[in-house]
Amino acid sequence: MGRVAGVTAAETRERLLRAAADAFAARGYDGTRVADIAAAAGVSNGALYAHFGSKAELLVAALRAHARRVLADLVDAEPERSLADLLLIAGRCLPRPRDTRGDLIVEALAAARRDGDVAKPMRDYVGERVDGVADLLRAPRGGGELDPTLSPRALSYLCFLLAVGSALVPPDLLAVDEEEWAALLARLASAVVAPAESAPDESAPDDAAPTQSTLTDGTPKTGDTQ
Repeated sequence: MGRVAGVTAAETRERLLRAAADAFAARGYDGTRVADIAAAAGVSNGALYAHFGSKAELLVAALRAHARRVLADLVDAEPERSLADLLLIAGRCLPRPRDTRGDLIVEALAAARRDGDVAKPMRDYVGERVDGVADLLRAPRGGGELDPTLSPRALSYLCFLLAVGSALVPPDLLAVDEEEWAALLARLASAVVAPAESAPDESAPDDAAPTQSTLTDGTPKTGDTQ
């Protein structure tokens, strides 16, 4: 069984990626055979290897194609939303049930700990994910941008850890009150957003008296207000 008649190479590749994502998420990396993925996609093993050089390469390719990217997708869908809003919306999605492909990242990370063939492409993948979201966090959004004293990459890394943790501990294992979770997220989001600049007080005269200042020895300067 080779390539299905009337199906393009790109369509065959997409079939393989979908079949791989479902299989790896359901049975794990070690429990999934290449032959099972090929059969689910309706192609031969040879056709699979024409697109992917190894099972490890197929795993990471499936992750790139079908992993959940809540924050990145929100940025694309809601370009006018403030950063605080985006973080809050993405965070509220984390404890909610998801399809089985949401477990793919957990299986891939677990495989990377055991298998050196998986570890290297997974390092590349995680770096791409963290750096990609960091770039989104750096982009101007017309208000409510990231506090310049914070590292976009560090915040992106935190978001990635939260996403992985939510996949590892789904709501059927441990549920959290949605209102309490939302209140916590709102506090965290407000902490990472740049503080609004205070508007100048137009009622104050331009030559308003300065506040008390001191000389280097701590003595008040002559003429300063007390």
